[in-house]
Parts: sequence; C-alpha cells; structure tokens
Amino acid sequence: MLNADNNALIARRAGKDLFILPEMINRHGLITGATGTGKTVTLQTMAETFSAMGVPVFMTDIKSDLSGVSRPGAPKGKVAERVEALRLREEGYENQGYPVCFWDVFGQEGHPLRVTISEMGPLLLSRLLNLNDVQSGVMSMIFRIADEQGLLLLDLKDLRALTLHVGEHRDEYKLRYGNISPASIGAIQRALLQIEEQGGDFFFGEPALDIFDLLQTDANGRGVINILAADKLMHSPRIYSMFLLWLLAELFENLPEVGDTAKPKLVFFFDEAHMLFSNATPILLEKIEQVVRLIRSRGVGVYFITQNPADVPDSISSQLGNRVQHALRAFTPKEQKAVRVAAESFRPNPALQVERVIAELAVGEALVSFLDRKGTPQMVERAFILPPEGQVGPITASERKAIMAESLVADVYDKVVDRESAYELLSQRAVREREDAAAEDRRRQEEEEEKKAAIRQRKEMEEEARRQRAESRLAAAAAKEEERRRKEAEKARAGSWEGIAADVAKRAARSATTTMGRKLGEQIFRGILGSLFGGRR
Repeated sequence: MLNADNNALIARRAGKDLFILPEMINRHGLITGATGTGKTVTLQTMAETFSAMGVPVFMTDIKSDLSGVSRPGAPKGKVAERVEALRLREEGYENQGYPVCFWDVFGQEGHPLRVTISEMGPLLLSRLLNLNDVQSGVMSMIFRIADEQGLLLLDLKDLRALTLHVGEHRDEYKLRYGNISPASIGAIQRALLQIEEQGGDFFFGEPALDIFDLLQTDANGRGVINILAADKLMHSPRIYSMFLLWLLAELFENLPEVGDTAKPKLVFFFDEAHMLFSNATPILLEKIEQVVRLIRSRGVGVYFITQNPADVPDSISSQLGNRVQHALRAFTPKEQKAVRVAAESFRPNPALQVERVIAELAVGEALVSFLDRKGTPQMVERAFILPPEGQVGPITASERKAIMAESLVADVYDKVVDRESAYELLSQRAVREREDAAAEDRRRQEEEEEKKAAIRQRKEMEEEARRQRAESRLAAAAAKEEERRRKEAEKARAGSWEGIAADVAKRAARSATTTMGRKLGEQIFRGILGSLFGGRR
C-alpha cells in the first residue's frame, strides 16, 4: 500500500515505517529467505504497491499461488491479525484485487508467450545453449546466411532446417564464411533438440511478444501485474532463464534512455533466481551483470527472489540496493556461512545483532534495508511485511479464464501464426533441388544410354565390318583355292589326255598284234586241218 506521501510502504515495526522511495525502485532489489518464511507474500505486497503507484509489474509464478492478487483478499485469519496488529485499516488498507494479465509459454494457464529465433539473436542463443566459441561462430554464420538469403528465422524448425542446410552445403559456404565442421553442426543440432524437448517449440514462434504490452495500466491508472505461469516452466530451466534474460535485453534495447525518473516504467521480479545463475558461463554472467547495471537508466527495476543471498553472484548482488531478508536456517557449516554472508550484506545497525536475528525471524518478519533519497542503503531494520490487499493463494480455473477473456491482449497472441519462413523456403528449395537432381540424373542416364547405344552401334558396325572382311577373306581364299583347283584340274586334264593317247596307242598296238597273231594262227590251224582232212578225200 502507499503511505501519505505516496511512497511504497512495505514493512512496519513499532514506531517506524519502512518504504521504498518511488525514484529508488529502479535501483533493483533482493528478496531472500528459507522456504516458508514469507518471500511470496513479500513479493505480492510489493507488486500490489507498485501497481497502486501506476507502475506495471512482471513476475513469475513458480508455485501457482500468485494469481490471487487479481481478487480481493479475505479479512480473516493471519492476514486480519496482521492488519490489526499494524493498524493498517485506519491508514487506508483495503482488500481489493489488482489488474492482472496471465502469460504462459505453453499457452495453458495464460496467453501464449512467444519469441522469434531472430529476436533472440545468435549471441544470446549461443550462450544459453552452452555452445563453445567455435560453435558460437558457426551459429553467427547461420544467422548471417539467413539475413543475406532472406530466410526468416521464426521458430525452432526454421533454425534446425537452416542448420541442416548449412551443414549439407558447407563446402559452398567455406570460402566465404570459413570452415564449418560437421562436429559443430551436430553440437548445435543436439542443443536445439534439448531445447525442443523442454518446450522450445512452444516458446519460439509468432505472434511474438511485444514488450510494450507489458507496460499497460488500467482505467484507474494502476499498473497491470503480468504473471508468468512458471510451474511447468521450472522443469525447463534453459527456456526459463533464456526468456527472462531475453526480456531484460529486449527492454534495454527498446526502451529509451530516461535516467532518474519519479517512478519506474516497469518492475521485473525474478523468482527462483538461482536457476538463472547456476551453471552460467562467465560470459553469460557478464551479460546479465551488464543488463542489470544498465537497464536502470531505461526506467526498469529488477528484483531477484531466492532462498540464499549467496545464489546471486557478487558482481550482480552489488547492484541490488533494496533488500528484504527473511529467516535463514543455519544447521550446517555451509548454512551458517550463508547467514554470515547475508548479515554482512546489510548496513550495520548498532541496535541489532543481524547474524543472530536472521535465524530468529518469524514467518512474515524480515530484515529490511531500502535506499534513501541519496541512494545510500539505510540501516537494517527488523520489521513485519505488510499483508497483501489481494487474495493470498490461487484463484480457480474459471476465474482465470474470465480474466484472460477480458484481458487487454485477449485474442492477440492466442492463435499461432506460421508464415512462410526458412523452413518452408528451404523445404521448397530442397524439393526443387531434388527435382533438378532427378532431372539431371535422368539427363545423365539418357546421355549414358545414348553413349551406350552409340558404343553398341559402333561395335555392331565394327563387328559387321570384321564379318564382311572375314567373308571377303574367305571369299578370296575360296576363289584362290578354286583357281588352284581349276589349274590343278586343267593340269590334271592335260596330263590325262596324253596318257589316254599313249594307252590308246598301246591298246591299238596290242590290238594289231593280237589280230595278226590270230590271223596267223587261223592260217596255221587251217593248214593243219587241211592236211588232215585233205588226205581222206
């Protein structure tokens, strides 16, 4: 609630109010304490107070119990006891709900909250994917290729498709951009697969969040409290830290420089802040520190909520001027050291033994130190945090849906838009390349068939020529043989006529001799016969 001077009244102890000056809200802050000590109630009280001041708020709802800020609280139980003990009714305390806008990366408990790959950028994306320097260089190449070829990177399938394309065509890009190793492409693809399994396919896409939709006020001038449902998002730590860091960077880049203002433009609460810093690389921590240090000049206050103040690196903790420390339990040496660190982070108060008091604080009680008008931390005080005016605890699902239906951004982000981007263009290009490759294969196959046909034809012609030559040789040989035979036959015939003539002559001679002998014999025979028979006559 606001005090008479319109300051953010956060805590009260006997005889003293502890409030944050509006002009000091953007000097950032830290809320710490063990589980169950009242951190969530402190967060809700501060959010309500800033909203009443006209300052929009963005906070993450880890345990699904901050939605009650949208409904009036019930004046009973411990809340009523605290109101009575601190005498708040007579100073204007009133149970009321505050304007709320629900967001959810998964689109179930609030309006879908999306970011495009291009808006995330290669540097931040590489750091959050834990890529090394070489792999980060390849990621920068991929974004450069996308820009030069007019390929929009909107969602994960766009980036994965382009990464695959670059890997397959790395020889084409090597001379212009440098070596692109298959190992780097594989590492990026594996990291993107992990992000997709954590919900990245919901987180990356369009319509993307317009950060100015977080800077809304209602008709009464109260700042809208933007609540991000993070109960499921907690199981996707990379997506959670990626979004929160992107949002800070986006606010820093898009909001104008305003310097010191009467009140901030937006207050940002990081619940479970240890998730942002655990396993963060030095370069990523440097980026967070830079954003936290510089975003104050854009009129944005950042408040981290975590169990142990040691969860926040010293380089960032030193930027947090407004502090609320709830009880810490100190049973182990490590926990006792954490208590000492927490005690030493406050400006000492001679009236308080801070290290001892931290372990004695009751639920809802805290050690508080805010900045004065000169920006100097005030001495730490022990006080009770004011109870929220809204409902403590969650609202029903039907109440949530009713608030979403009446939201200023109703129907703006609820429907997914999947316009033509890198994935579609590369898919079309791949189809054309496959068709061209198929056509080239067919052309080559036809050329190969033509070559084979020409070779077959040439072979057939050569074979025919060989056959004809063989036939010619055979015909020539046959003719030659025939000529030889003819000559031999003629020669044989010539030799045969001479033999026949001699034979005829011999036969004639024999015949003549035989005839003469026969005639002589006949004459002799007649002579003998005549002698024989002639004497008888």
